[in-house]
Amino acid sequence: GFIVQLPLPKHIDEQIVLNAVNPDKDVDGFHPTNVGRMALNMPCFLPATPFGILELLERYQVETSGKHVVVIGRSHIVGRPMSILMSQKRKAGDATVTVAHSRTKNLKELTLQADIIVAALGIPEFLTGDMVKNGVTIIDVGITRIKDATKKSGYRLTGDVHFESVSPKSAFITPVPGGVGPMTIAMLLKNTLLACERK
Repeated sequence: GFIVQLPLPKHIDEQIVLNAVNPDKDVDGFHPTNVGRMALNMPCFLPATPFGILELLERYQVETSGKHVVVIGRSHIVGRPMSILMSQKRKAGDATVTVAHSRTKNLKELTLQADIIVAALGIPEFLTGDMVKNGVTIIDVGITRIKDATKKSGYRLTGDVHFESVSPKSAFITPVPGGVGPMTIAMLLKNTLLACERK
């Protein structure tokens, strides 16, 4: 199996590189063939991060059917595939999905209605406690290094969610680091095993 570590430097055309990968060995699920098959709910390699999120929701028995999911972020890596997968008829699916982003005008109104929020915006501590209702499930995909003079390294890792204010209102929340990241790696390995079995 192959993965392309995205994002690539600006001078390299990501689409040309992704198109060069054999779809049968595209264990990260980014080749247009796999993206199309995913959108049509056909067998394919699912993108590793959304696949990991689905696995978390299933393993922790988070009810998704009929729930309102707000995906904050519209990237091809997480946001778009997550919205497609969660709206499909599947385990950890059958949800009503709203895709939002940094320019969404009524974002707080949407997040206050959400039963599940997938934060994949890339803005540290963007989602705060006043933006969520009690009992919400929070999946924090973001990971950013920010300066922290109290740490020996001089920085700390944080997600897109302000953990301290959101956590008390959450029924379930993924930490950063140690939440979605390890699941992404696990699903890459699972896809690699599936690629080997299909050979």
